[in-house]
Amino acid sequence: MTVGSTLGEDLKALRTSRGMTLEETAKKMGRSVGWLSQVERDKSTPRHTDLKQFAQVFGVQLSLFFGDAEAPENEQGRVVRSGNRRVIGERDKGLLETLVSPDLTDSFEMIHSTFQPGSHRSEAITRPTQEVAYMVSGRLDVWIGEDKFTVEAGDSFRIKETSYRWSNPYAEPAVAIWVISPPVY
Repeated sequence: MTVGSTLGEDLKALRTSRGMTLEETAKKMGRSVGWLSQVERDKSTPRHTDLKQFAQVFGVQLSLFFGDAEAPENEQGRVVRSGNRRVIGERDKGLLETLVSPDLTDSFEMIHSTFQPGSHRSEAITRPTQEVAYMVSGRLDVWIGEDKFTVEAGDSFRIKETSYRWSNPYAEPAVAIWVISPPVY
């Protein structure tokens, strides 16, 4: 028996984590509710252009839908090997994020983030989530609300439905592991 998730299950998980109904999502995509239901149940396969629309509607990178690597059947949905994680971040902005969770069907997700030296997010972001990050290595400046913190290896911090931004002005990459609930990718 395969335990892993399918594209349809991932799309449904993204939709429900955003509190969207089948009707709302279908309308935003200009498609029928029946088509969307079939896609979520893996009865119909979306085209590449459909996946682009899903990425836009859900606010995720298109690459999220193409990262499944071959894994032995008994590992699917349970074990994610380090070289088989799905890339979900934007490499060109100095932040590389990969999905540590086996799929998007849990009530939380785990993300591995690498912040390159000199990279930053200058505009604050606010998400309807609870997030905890554990610093594996390096140092990172984090603004939670208006308060600035410098965190380093071994430190952790929480962001709970408030704005945040970050900067890595240091010479070494900063690596963090995040737990985010509900999933946003």
